[in-house]
Amino acid sequence: MTIRRLLTLFAVVVLIAGGFAVPSLRARADLPESAVVSTEWLAARLNDPKVRVVEVSVVPGVYERGHIPGAVNFVWHTDLVDPVIRDIASPEAFQKLARAAGINNDTTVVLYGDNNNWFAAWGAWIFTIYGHEDVRLLDGGRAKWERENRPLSTQQVSHPEGNFTAKPARREIRAFLADVLAVVKGEAEGVIVDIRSPAEYEGRIFAPEGFQELAIRAGHIPGAVNVPWAKAVKEDGTFKSVEELRQLYASVGVDGSKKIYVYCRIGERSSHTWFVLSKILGYDVAQYDGSWTEWGNAVGVPIANPAGTVWGRQ
Repeated sequence: MTIRRLLTLFAVVVLIAGGFAVPSLRARADLPESAVVSTEWLAARLNDPKVRVVEVSVVPGVYERGHIPGAVNFVWHTDLVDPVIRDIASPEAFQKLARAAGINNDTTVVLYGDNNNWFAAWGAWIFTIYGHEDVRLLDGGRAKWERENRPLSTQQVSHPEGNFTAKPARREIRAFLADVLAVVKGEAEGVIVDIRSPAEYEGRIFAPEGFQELAIRAGHIPGAVNVPWAKAVKEDGTFKSVEELRQLYASVGVDGSKKIYVYCRIGERSSHTWFVLSKILGYDVAQYDGSWTEWGNAVGVPIANPAGTVWGRQ
């Protein structure tokens, strides 16, 4: 056996003994690692002081029953939105929250949660609004981590205070009613993407069953194309490849050549689509977080209602 072969075998033994995964920890070469990380990638970095894991789930108590070791808990309806007015968390409130979680300006933030990472994606949107670019989602979210029988912890998590500093809000990635109305009227260029179910888009239902946030009108924003958020993921909740995603949106004329505006009902599902179009595909995207509960209840704005539903009656 040659010296070269001996050195190669020795290197393999060292890698295995050192606990490194073989093959590469980057399990998804078809997605940008700067936006999406695999469970393998995260499992190997749970003790990395440069990585901070954040859970944003919507089901009460799910974090307390067991979370990824070291993960902190952000509560969507109190931590990431203003509890008094309908708005996102203020820069002061979010900076305090991030610092308490041990997040620095150079921290790699990995978010995950239940419901296919809907609210984790909202968290990624808020981090990006306030200028933190190194924010990623765990591919497949909490469900994939659990399916693989990876460790969960019930221990209370505490980290040294971080130095995260919120920058002025990035206005270009958030849209308001007036911005979207300008596109509808032809006063501004852009393409509007409704990511709700076809039944919501067509006006056959006002909201998915069991959801309490409602609008008095059903239908969609005039001119919006419908690409349900779930089309961006596989059956197991992991993201489709970059090429598959490009083809999916290009099929309805969304190719990144124009500013994109995404919306849903209250902004949680459209956060997922914002992440796909912005962080994975690199398009210029703004989320209209007022979404249908604002538009459908607003006075003086038009709607499209293929189903003909008016005031809850056919």
